[in-house]
Amino acid sequence: MAATAAGLTGSLLLPAAQAAKPARPLVIAHRGASALRPEHTLAAYAKAIADGADFIEPDLVSTKDGVPVARHEAFLSETTDVAKRPEFASRHVRKTIDGVTHDGWFVEDFTLAELKTLRTIERIPQSRPGSARYDGMFQVPTLEEVIDFLAAQSATVGRTIGLIPELKHSTYFARLGLPLEERVIATLAAHEYTRRAPVEIQSFEVANLRMLREKLGKRANLRLVQLVGVGPVKPSDVAATGGSLTYADMATPAGLRAIAEYADVFAPPTRALIPLKKDGRLDTPTALAADARAAGLRLVTWTFRPENRFLAADFRDGAGDDARNEAGSIAEMRRYLALGLDGFFTDDPALGVKALAG
Repeated sequence: MAATAAGLTGSLLLPAAQAAKPARPLVIAHRGASALRPEHTLAAYAKAIADGADFIEPDLVSTKDGVPVARHEAFLSETTDVAKRPEFASRHVRKTIDGVTHDGWFVEDFTLAELKTLRTIERIPQSRPGSARYDGMFQVPTLEEVIDFLAAQSATVGRTIGLIPELKHSTYFARLGLPLEERVIATLAAHEYTRRAPVEIQSFEVANLRMLREKLGKRANLRLVQLVGVGPVKPSDVAATGGSLTYADMATPAGLRAIAEYADVFAPPTRALIPLKKDGRLDTPTALAADARAAGLRLVTWTFRPENRFLAADFRDGAGDDARNEAGSIAEMRRYLALGLDGFFTDDPALGVKALAG
């Protein structure tokens, strides 16, 4: 790579300034158009762009040789054909990462060359048989390949498409000697496209975002996004260091003001904004949207999915849990958009575009 983290502040981003607030909520392609193509493949990103997404999201993990690649987590068994590859049978292990234990295969045990021999598969084929028809067709892309592809697609469609990478398992990878932050920002710095196009770096952890803000300052095309879960769960880096901060603490007015000191965007799950009643229908909105705006944060939520099993009961159509329900998904997104969102993650960007059309 031509750039290093040390040279990042002078080479990655535009001069320091606050980026303009979007004219309308941003449609963010969650793992690409992951309702229609196997997640985190160039095909999923291409479909998302064709369907009108403003941003594509590559979740990033590290190979054994330190290359950032697009997978939702380190666990490879659910999204690649690794279980069918006898040459890698001996690498089947049990690991606990960020409190979750899996038996299978993990990205950090594969070099990039080895990972490139695998092919992707659909994570939930029972709900997405159309996507599962693409099983075995695509490779796991590197971050560098994603950026090259995004630049080419942007030139083809005639509009700038943003990149919103998420740093996954940062503390875990750092302990393995495979720190994501330095490699990711060096890759971003090496590409002309990501030196000028919108880039939003996300994490469920806190320390890495604080470090990035301290190193990068405020930049015109860069935003930092604090993702949060719900309840008494601690961010992984906080848990690893024995801290007490929980996602519930972060969602209080005081917690949001603290987030605003280093991040630009607050991104809770949808049900933290409008929870569900016991019958599965939407309840009264919480104060979280208003509190985030009061703290000076942009508000983005995750994730809208088009199958009945993922919808609030208000919007299901009775066709079965695995049935695709476009009208219900659009109606649910519109209910949340009424809260004044600045953006939202969706597995089906075409439906997000329709939801915004009114």
